[in-house]
Parts: sequence; C-alpha cells; structure tokens
Amino acid sequence: MNKIKYIKISKNIKIRYLTNNLRKNPYIIFLHGFMSDVDGEKPKVFSKFCSKLKLGFFAIEYSGHGKSSGKFTQGNITKWSNQVNFFIKKKVKNNKFIIIGSSMGSWLSTLQFKHFEKQIKGFIGIGSAPEFLDKVMWKKFTSKMKYETMKKGVYNLKHGGYEYPITYQLIKDGRKNKVFNKKISSKIPVTLFHGTKDEAIPVKFSRKLTKIFTKAKRKLIVIKNGDHSLFLKKYQKKILKELYCWRILSEQELKLRNQFLT
Repeated sequence: MNKIKYIKISKNIKIRYLTNNLRKNPYIIFLHGFMSDVDGEKPKVFSKFCSKLKLGFFAIEYSGHGKSSGKFTQGNITKWSNQVNFFIKKKVKNNKFIIIGSSMGSWLSTLQFKHFEKQIKGFIGIGSAPEFLDKVMWKKFTSKMKYETMKKGVYNLKHGGYEYPITYQLIKDGRKNKVFNKKISSKIPVTLFHGTKDEAIPVKFSRKLTKIFTKAKRKLIVIKNGDHSLFLKKYQKKILKELYCWRILSEQELKLRNQFLT
C-alpha cells in the first residue's frame, strides 16, 4: 500500500516521500522534476509496478516542493542533490537500487553516481534536463529579465498559468553542478526516453547525456509526438517494459510481466 511519509533532513527541514513499504532489492527510486512533487502520476505508476513485483519503492520530494518544508527560493541543485543523498543513506542504506529521474530528476540522479556508483544497478531518464537552468532557462531570459534577477535576486517567471520564482543563486548553483563534462564508467543499463514534441527540453540533452556513460548498455528512445512529461499511459508502458528487458528481476517476477502490462 502506498503511503506518504516524512523524513527529517535537518533541524528545520522535513521532506516527504512516497513508499510502498516493501523492503526488497533492488529498490526503485524515483526523482521528480522541477517544481513537481510526489503526488503526481509517475510516482503512483512506478509504485504500483514495484508493489506487483514486491520490490521496494521510494519517490523523494525535495524541500520547497509539494508539501515538503522549506522555501523553494532557498533551494538549489546542490541542496536537493544532498537531500537525495541523505535519504538514500538512511533508507536504502547499502542495498542495490535502480534510479529513475524525470526532467530535473535525471540531473539529480546523475549526480548520485559519485556517491553510489556500486549500488546503482540501472538508470532511466524521462525528458532528461541536466544543466537546464543555465542552458535553457537562463538562455531564454531577456536582458531585462536577467538584470532584474541579478539585481533583486529573484524573478517571477510566468509560464503555463503558473508563476515560478527563479532566484539568481539557483542559476549560479546550477553552473557548479555540471554533468555533461563527466564520465561515468558503470557497466549498467542506461535508457533515456525523450519526446519529439518536448517543448521544455530539446532531445539533444538526452542524446548528450547518454554519452557520459562510457561503459553502460546505453540506449536513447525518442518517442514520436511525445511531450516533456510522457504522461500518457502508452508512454508509461514503454518505460515499464524497458525495465523488464534489463533482465534484472528474478524468473518468478518476470512471470508477472504480461499480467501487469495487459
């Protein structure tokens, strides 16, 4: 059964996480995107998948997101990555896990390899957005928007009916967390999914991200007409099927494949 819980990260910060309360290897860890949360569709889909196969599952919500404590304007890639790191050490401990990142979650996922490379048994990226703060968001800011952000420290970006408070410290911190210049030598399956109609992050980001995994069984699956979220059920099934194809589950668990996906 899915359950929302809290974990204390520091004296003033508690973050939420979704779990199916199972404790079986390999765990599946899901990291959501920018200004998202663990109440969305993807965490529920992956949790159901893991429960069917009796695998442990965690979806982690960063500070300033959803109902986790902390102000969004005080967060950044370093802090959110450190929170994921703290959570894994506390809850997953020395067990093996597969990490799945959506959008910004792929960036945070990639940053975990320097800490848990021997424990990570696979990585799936969905609309991966590493380094997007500087290479996409800041790049699209006009000179006036950049000036206001640097002068006031924050710019309230209106997009899709929402308002996003983009701080200058967030932009600067993102520049300190580059991953495209890294090399990860893990011999694991790495599959990145990206839609051709992703209006937020170009497909080239996923294409470039695959290249940093020098020894992995890497694959880029470009989904025709797919958007940034890849929210539709037909896209979700593609992602779940890919997990099965890695053959990291036991024969008994594989027997449930057709039952779950039909």
